Amino acid sequence: MSPKALIAALLLAATPVLAETDGPGPNLVIDVDGQAKGEIVVDLLSDVAPRHVAQIVALAKAGEYDDVVFHRVIDGFMAQTGDVQFGKNGGSAQAGMGGSNLPDLPAEFSSVPFDRGVVGMARSMDPNSANSQFFIMFAPAPHLDGQYTVVGRVISGMDVVDAIRKGDGPNGSVSTPDRMVKVTVQE
Repeated sequence: MSPKALIAALLLAATPVLAETDGPGPNLVIDVDGQAKGEIVVDLLSDVAPRHVAQIVALAKAGEYDDVVFHRVIDGFMAQTGDVQFGKNGGSAQAGMGGSNLPDLPAEFSSVPFDRGVVGMARSMDPNSANSQFFIMFAPAPHLDGQYTVVGRVISGMDVVDAIRKGDGPNGSVSTPDRMVKVTVQE
């Protein structure tokens, strides 16, 4: 082995492998179907955003997220879903404009950065308008830090996230969206 190859091998062996670990939970388990097929597991951060996590858990346990589409997917940025009002059964032209029957939530901003795999709550221009929609980051987006509520991080299934059909319309709208077939909670 050449000295260069030996040094490269030693450096690779010494580089830590970054893997997200499962925190105290609860975990959101999302079964995806469409172009992407498989399971995404999100460790919900109840210590960071307790009200938002409680609302997501309540919606998931009620089956509200089942059959909801990924209506807005921007390659290299994020995949958005969770519109339980307009995003079911293949979605509608209004997908992304709705919420749930539960009240909007006051912001729970934190110092957790929007890195790859982080899950945040979607909202309107009003920081206190998050309700049911959330997004999963494909890549870091520091411009979102402290501006949106972080609710979790993907601990399994980033390959499924990466395979979600990307938007082909304005602002990342998806004409034939993938969907969350079933969303459950592991406590």
